Amino acid sequence: MAIVDDMVCFSLYSAARATTRAYAEQLAPWGLTYPQYLVLVVLWTEGRQSVRELGRLLQLDSGTLSPLLRRMEEKLLIERRRDEEDQRIVTVATSARGEGLRGELAHLPAAIAEATGLPDEAAARELIGSLRRLTTGMSQVPPAAVPLH
Repeated sequence: MAIVDDMVCFSLYSAARATTRAYAEQLAPWGLTYPQYLVLVVLWTEGRQSVRELGRLLQLDSGTLSPLLRRMEEKLLIERRRDEEDQRIVTVATSARGEGLRGELAHLPAAIAEATGLPDEAAARELIGSLRRLTTGMSQVPPAAVPLH
């Protein structure tokens, strides 16, 4: 066993990669990436969102989110519109095609949940809580000081 096998950070990294890979394989027949799927999930469950709110919910900066949304719009999965009252605000909603994928991908959460090996929803909720606490803690780690030479 390698030393990294006993590191929490490596276990998280490995689990995240495996999860993303599983989603990528499941989404490939629809030509979707995992981040695109996450955008659709937010829009399916929360409805129309501003680009800023979508970025906040998905923890994506505008440099990542804008090209992602542009590609999704090119695939006719979403529609972006300027807010009529405040032209600075761009809102995003699913298109008819994007909404149609909701039913086609309805099997995915259960398939992924089964693959986790977690025994029930309570165990999943416990893991999610632990991961949220970890995320909060990691976001509070101060940057390293630059060594002076």
